[in-house]
Amino acid sequence: MTGQADGSFHFATALLPSGWANSVRMEIRDGMISAILPARSPGPEDERHAIALPGLPNLHSHAFQRGMAGLAEKRGPADDGFWTWRETMYRFIDRLTPDLLQAVAALAYIEMLEAGFTRVGEFHYLHHDRDGAPFGDPATMSVAIIAAAAESGIALTHLPVFYAHSGFGGQVPGEGQRRFIHSPDSFAALLDRMAALIGTLPDAVLGIAPHSLRAVTPDELALLTPLTQGPIHIHVAEQVREVEDCMAWSGARPVEWLLDNMPVDRRWCLVHATHMTPTETQMMAASGAVAGLCPITEANLGDGLFPAQQFMQEGGIWGIGSDSNVLIDATEELRLLEYGQRLFAHGRNIFSPPGGSTGSALFRTALTGGAQALGASAGLALGNAADFLTLNHDHPSLAGRTDDALLDGLIFVAGKSAIDGVWRRGDRLVEGGRHVARDAIAARYRRALGVLLA
Repeated sequence: MTGQADGSFHFATALLPSGWANSVRMEIRDGMISAILPARSPGPEDERHAIALPGLPNLHSHAFQRGMAGLAEKRGPADDGFWTWRETMYRFIDRLTPDLLQAVAALAYIEMLEAGFTRVGEFHYLHHDRDGAPFGDPATMSVAIIAAAAESGIALTHLPVFYAHSGFGGQVPGEGQRRFIHSPDSFAALLDRMAALIGTLPDAVLGIAPHSLRAVTPDELALLTPLTQGPIHIHVAEQVREVEDCMAWSGARPVEWLLDNMPVDRRWCLVHATHMTPTETQMMAASGAVAGLCPITEANLGDGLFPAQQFMQEGGIWGIGSDSNVLIDATEELRLLEYGQRLFAHGRNIFSPPGGSTGSALFRTALTGGAQALGASAGLALGNAADFLTLNHDHPSLAGRTDDALLDGLIFVAGKSAIDGVWRRGDRLVEGGRHVARDAIAARYRRALGVLLA
């Protein structure tokens, strides 16, 4: 959907990398920001908006799980948790075809754009046909993801997942995992195929995602990391049972083992990293890796709370993701991230420095951390893609607010209802809070769910 837009915009106020600026003129050439200039007043050719913010990166998504949102909210005969939720997920994917995957992913992606996300990191592990057999083209399911990104217009960092085992120490995968499984050789072939496809999307990025330490052996992990110069994402320490199983296997906790045995650096994103000791937290922050936090999903699954206060004190960086896509809302991810820490610490304004705006600290860190994790640039800066959103300055919850107070009002009061427009490479994809292709994509999604839930 996204083309090579040209044009010029005048913003009454805009959040730039250097801070808030008033009366800003932004010029776009071929979808990229070619100039940002002070302007006393709009020019006759300028499109005019009151408040402009950079689009946010969504660093962790399983797009297909949008189709099962709400299906795991019935309690079983025993205690429910991540592991029982996972069985629901395994049953849901049994019917997913490439066309159905595209239909579900396209809805997820337009909802991300409506929520202010302009780039998604797709942690994609659904590779094979319904019986577990490889497709003739090993990238068939990834092609469906690329097509969904193209029709929605969202920027894509594609993260094909290597998944080989059902538990620590190379355990044989289960039947429910049959559509995920690769050998190192077949995964390398998939990456070769993806390298030829990813360029069909503007400024797309290709990385890899070893699924988790329970799904990848140390030898396999050592073979995988040299296969890319892009981002490397991994699930780690999401669940208490996962930590216990890792210690039984290796004598070390998951984050501890990973940092001691792998060259973890700024290219890595450790997704969740929920259960860490103070020593692990310090080590992770020092590594430069991004903590991939997904507060809505982590709350929905009962994962626990990330040790954010110490991580930030140690200079760690984080970003946010929508993960299971049970609810897609960037402002809600940030609000819940802060509120979870308030409940844990019995205090307020946890993420802001003394005297600072919490909304500003949340938004700016999510922007920089997410961009780092997805191997992309972000922000309203010269040479970046023109990915931005505008706020409705007449929204009651933004009344009388300026600068960082706008971000406080957006995140803690108005939510995504204040987002009026979203642009990707200078093309307006969201108008009046709705994606321009919402009706057609939502109708196809409903048809797809009729098949998947029949």
